[in-house]
Amino acid sequence: MSGPQLSYFQDEDTLHLSLSDEPEAGSVEISLGLTAELNENGDLIGIEILSASAFLRDSPSEASLQADTHDSAAVKQDSRLLTHWRS
Repeated sequence: MSGPQLSYFQDEDTLHLSLSDEPEAGSVEISLGLTAELNENGDLIGIEILSASAFLRDSPSEASLQADTHDSAAVKQDSRLLTHWRS
């Protein structure tokens, strides 16, 4: 993959941001309709937004969709805690 790819599936109203071609090994629901997809190392490889048209319409600004390295580290940590909690 040359860079992030954004795909919209109109029939499902789902927006998908792919950051990597790696297979998804798990996911963490960040909030209702917003899921972080993780590889086997727990690294962020994608984001899925359900009911995307409503999500984007109701977002206060585009800045809310931007993430930095601290956010992805938090997702990775959350996924490890969730995995530990489930076992």
